[in-house]
Amino acid sequence: MKARASPALLAGGFRQALLRWYAEHRRRLPWREEPTPYRVWVSEVMLQQTQVSRVVEYFERFATRFPDVGALARARLDDVLRLWQGLGYYARARALHQAAKVMAKRFAGELPPSEAALLALPGVGRSTAGAILSIGFGRPVAVLDANVARVLVRLQAIEKPWPRVRGSSDLWHLAAQLLDRERPGDWNQALMELGALLCTPSHPRCPSCPVRRWCRAFSLGKADELPRRTAPRAKPFYEVAVGVIVEGGRVLISRRPTEGLLGGLWEFPGGKVEPGETPAEALERELLEELGVHVAVGKPMTAVRHAYSHFRVRLHPFLCRLAPGERVRSSATAKWVWPSQLSRYAVPAATLRIIAELHRLLHTSPLSGGSVPIDADS
Repeated sequence: MKARASPALLAGGFRQALLRWYAEHRRRLPWREEPTPYRVWVSEVMLQQTQVSRVVEYFERFATRFPDVGALARARLDDVLRLWQGLGYYARARALHQAAKVMAKRFAGELPPSEAALLALPGVGRSTAGAILSIGFGRPVAVLDANVARVLVRLQAIEKPWPRVRGSSDLWHLAAQLLDRERPGDWNQALMELGALLCTPSHPRCPSCPVRRWCRAFSLGKADELPRRTAPRAKPFYEVAVGVIVEGGRVLISRRPTEGLLGGLWEFPGGKVEPGETPAEALERELLEELGVHVAVGKPMTAVRHAYSHFRVRLHPFLCRLAPGERVRSSATAKWVWPSQLSRYAVPAATLRIIAELHRLLHTSPLSGGSVPIDADS
C-alpha cells in the first residue's frame, strides 16, 4: 500500500507557506531568469551530483556557446567535453550531445513536451523529465531529486533507509499528491530550494523552515536523524603509472573510449600498477600493451592523488621517450601535440595537474626548443 500525505500537508496552508517562502528567498540563478525547456534541461543535467555554485560557473558559458538544441547537435563532442571540463561525470555531457542529435533529427531541434519522449532521450530520467515539463512547459508533473526526496522523508518521518526510499514509488506517490497543479514549476523549485538551503542533509535549519509546523520529523525531534543512512563502504584505491612521452618537443596523448569512465577525454597513456610491480615497471608494460612500443622511462614527476565517486587513485607520472626505432603514429585515439596545444583538449582533472607540472618544467628548463629533461639524472 502506497504511503499517503497527511491531510494537513494536502491543505492549502502548507503549499501557500512554502510558495511564499520561495518567492522571498529563492536564489537568482541564470537558468531561472529565462526558464526555456532547453535551459532547464541543460541546468538539470549539470546539477546532477554537482553543487549549484559550481554549475553557475559553467552554465552561462555553455549556454552561450550552445544556445539551443541545434547548436549543441552540430558541435563536435571534443568541443562539448572541453566546455564541460571540471564539472566531472562526463557521461552527462556525452548524453546531452547524443540527446541533442536525436532531437535535431526527430523533433525539429526542440525538446518534446511529452514525458514518454523525454524519457527516451539519452541521460533523461524521470526527475529530469519532470523538471523540464513543469518548469519549462508548465505541465503538472512531479520532481523527485535528492533534495525533494529528503524533504518528503522528513515531512512524513519515514524511517526506511535512504538507499531504499530515495527513489521509491512511495516517494513518487507523495510528490505527485503534494504537487501544486496550478504552479507546478514554482512548486517543484520551491521543494528543491527548501532542501538545498534549509532542509540540508546534516544540521537542517529547522527554526528558519517555513513549513516546520507540518513536519513530523521536526515535531518528533528527528530531523537530523532522517533520512536513515547506511554506513558508507570504503572506496577502493589504485596506483596508476602514467607516461608523459616527449619526442621532438611534442608529447603524446591518448583518447579514452567513448563509453565508460571519463569517456572521450584525452590523457597521458598508462595504466594500473599490478601487485609486485614498481610504477616504472608497470608503465613499461602498459605502454607496450596499449601502444605496442618500448619506452625509456625517465624522470618521475610529482605523484597526483585524486578521488572519483567510487574509488581513489594515485597517479605516478614519468617523463619518457620512445626507445630507438620505435614510433607511434597520430590517429583518432593518439596524437602528438605541442605542450602549448594541450589546453585545446578536454582532459580529466588529475591530468590537468600533470600538465601544469609539465609547463613548469618547460618554463624552467635551460634547454631550447621547448624540450624537457627526460632522464632521471638530467
